[in-house]
Amino acid sequence: MGKTKQQKVKDFLINNGVIIVMFILVIYTGLTSNNFFTGNNLMNILMNMSSRLVIALGIAGCVITAGCDLSAGRMIGFGACISGMLLQRLDYSGKFFPDMKPLNVVLVAIIAMLICAAFGTVTGIFIAYLNVPPFIATLAMMEIVYGIGLIVTNATPLGGYVEAYTNVANKKFLGINYLIWIAIIVAAITWFIFNMTRHGKYMYAIGGNPQAAEVAGVPVKKTLILIYMKAAAMYGLAGFMLGAKAGGASVQTGYGYEMEAIAACTIGGVSVTGGRGKVSSAIIGVAVFELLKVALQYLGMNANAQYIAIGVVIFVAISLDIRKYIARK
Repeated sequence: MGKTKQQKVKDFLINNGVIIVMFILVIYTGLTSNNFFTGNNLMNILMNMSSRLVIALGIAGCVITAGCDLSAGRMIGFGACISGMLLQRLDYSGKFFPDMKPLNVVLVAIIAMLICAAFGTVTGIFIAYLNVPPFIATLAMMEIVYGIGLIVTNATPLGGYVEAYTNVANKKFLGINYLIWIAIIVAAITWFIFNMTRHGKYMYAIGGNPQAAEVAGVPVKKTLILIYMKAAAMYGLAGFMLGAKAGGASVQTGYGYEMEAIAACTIGGVSVTGGRGKVSSAIIGVAVFELLKVALQYLGMNANAQYIAIGVVIFVAISLDIRKYIARK
């Protein structure tokens, strides 16, 4: 039996309640603050979104298969440290490799992605072939990567980057910052993978019902490995981006970003129960989170109290997603 108009409106309000409340908050903030709706503020929001969107797009694939990736934050930090070690100035007193010339910036980004992808591949193998739950496998990898990062860097913050690296965060092309262009390119590639490739179809099939997908001939194990490998590569790229923006890095760079990325995906429409989610879901979710944080800052909320507000949003978003899953059942 079809739903009545009243039921449809009620479902829409419940399913999109968090986004609606955030939209109202943003409008209120804009009307009560002088500099909120300005070009500079918008550009700053987009710059802050850029690296977080790359992270969310990586985690989205894991969540669509009813998994997660708790190692994202530590891999981001490791990717940032790798990038920093290879792009320090020759005259910097704390240079990690004293006699090595800085490498090409693009090459370093690729190196960071490949190294992190290797860790992601190991995670995927444990999940696919040893049936280790994603929560446990990525939790273990989180500790491994963090430990390796501490040993490699001797727990020392990195700085003294070459101008070519910091320019990634400072320079613009067609009036748009390079970091934003990187996020746009990653989003476009991810959209293509999700919607136009067999890998994307396999990913959704596994999220819907992994047993049925395997019976239907979907290479479940190979697909899972590729998903976690691809996600880790994106974390490495995000670390590269954050290092350029901050002008420095440490193993703590990106700490906790994985939870925010998972929550952002869920707010945007990626289901934690698997099988549903789009690139637009990650974009919407990341935008909601960034606008929430900026709006709360403009409204003068205590910086520490903002974590409480973000936690409440995460709690509500996950609860609504579970409710939708139960309703479908």
